Amino acid sequence: VTENRSDLEDLHLYATPREQRFRRFASLEFEGQLYMTPNDFIQAVTSDEPKHAKKWRSLSKQELNQILMETPPVWKGSSKLFRNLNEKGVISYTEYLFLLCILTKPHAGFRIAFNMFDTDGNEMVDKKEFLVLQEIFRKKNEKREKRGDEEKRAMLRLQLYGYHTSTNSVLKTEGEDLVPRSYWDTLRRSTSQALFSDLAERADDISSSLSDTTLLIHFFGKKGKAELNFEDFYRFMDNLQTEVLEIEFLSYSNGMNTISEEDFAHILLRYTNVENTSSYLENMRCSIPEEKGITFDEFRSFFQFLNNLEDFTIAMQMYNFASRSIGQDEFKRAVYVATGVKLSPHLVNTVFKIFDVDRDDQLSYKEFIGIMKDRLNRGFRGYKPIQRYTTFKSCVRKELYSR
Repeated sequence: VTENRSDLEDLHLYATPREQRFRRFASLEFEGQLYMTPNDFIQAVTSDEPKHAKKWRSLSKQELNQILMETPPVWKGSSKLFRNLNEKGVISYTEYLFLLCILTKPHAGFRIAFNMFDTDGNEMVDKKEFLVLQEIFRKKNEKREKRGDEEKRAMLRLQLYGYHTSTNSVLKTEGEDLVPRSYWDTLRRSTSQALFSDLAERADDISSSLSDTTLLIHFFGKKGKAELNFEDFYRFMDNLQTEVLEIEFLSYSNGMNTISEEDFAHILLRYTNVENTSSYLENMRCSIPEEKGITFDEFRSFFQFLNNLEDFTIAMQMYNFASRSIGQDEFKRAVYVATGVKLSPHLVNTVFKIFDVDRDDQLSYKEFIGIMKDRLNRGFRGYKPIQRYTTFKSCVRKELYSR
């Protein structure tokens, strides 16, 4: 079942960029609400556009129950969970935003994330506590949504949340709420209010009116009575980060153990606001004429570091390097002090060759941190296409592999 194309484009006019991306990649509909499959989500965070034009397939109650029946419990989770589920799962819009948050958070922040949901402080999260995020994300979205035809916006909210919402605020707002904040910041600030507002009570209404999803079954069981402990929550978040990184890495490695330094540069730059990416790629080609390759362990350690970029920035300021350039040794030391992550000398050298535009073997704040802050918006902002160049050596390697 597909929505009329004119109606689709009409509602797109009232959607924010994040809502538009969700609607573009979602492929399922149940009782008016749109859902992503696990495969849709993977595509949304690793691809510019859906591989195929999405047509929302309408699910019956029986079909939805059959999909949810195949959801494994949280203790059976792995770094291939989303790939194994593939099309056999449903992810709501608020869960999509939650999963995007996970992809950009450091491991040290996982405990904070867990405590956000654990509103009664018993070190376990139940389904009701987890559903509070539905209201938090909804309220933040209402502050950001585009103005226009109220009927159209009501239809859009029904698609995204599964029920018509009131424009009356549930969270107590203050003047500072007008300042744009990330969804993660909203969670951190708003969940602490849950015990002192009607959010927790509202969660009961939400739970009774909304259908179960793959995440809810995965975390809380088919009856919704199980509780989620921190160890399982941590493992889920770590596995999701690893899975997305594996997918990105494998999309460039073509079955090999490494990706080229140039491919690594492509992955870094594809999410940023850098206008002239070709200059960065050309700079790296001239500086690293012999391809050595980046292993998955190096690849993963770098993105673990990027998720700690705020702490790294503080460390740089403590080193008194915030306003001037730093060398490779200082960079490695600051990364380790701030994040506990050890980057290999080859990886650090590659990063310098990519971002050291003036080729003085030093990195300035503008050359690196300013650009990488854009990189953390992955998934929340659309991809910027990058023309992909291939070195002669990588061409030969891929040709040999294809044979």
